[in-house]
Amino acid sequence: MKLIKLEQPSCHPCQLVSNYLKEKEIEFEAIDVNQRPEIAAEYGVMGVPVTILLDERGNEVKRSSGFKPNELDELIFKIENYK
Repeated sequence: MKLIKLEQPSCHPCQLVSNYLKEKEIEFEAIDVNQRPEIAAEYGVMGVPVTILLDERGNEVKRSSGFKPNELDELIFKIENYK
């Protein structure tokens, strides 16, 4: 499983999500939607941050919009318990 986070550099909630995931020692790929708008379009992202959990085939499993620790914990749980 892979976690991606769509963000913008000047976005405060984006930084909160990054810090939260780093504190939990969760690896993720940060994607700047200003530099990669095609990825934002691919996932239908209109605002940031959006954190998306992908399966091994690249299919979306679950997403969290904004800084919502409970939703992020659900994504983390799925990653840690994936077999």
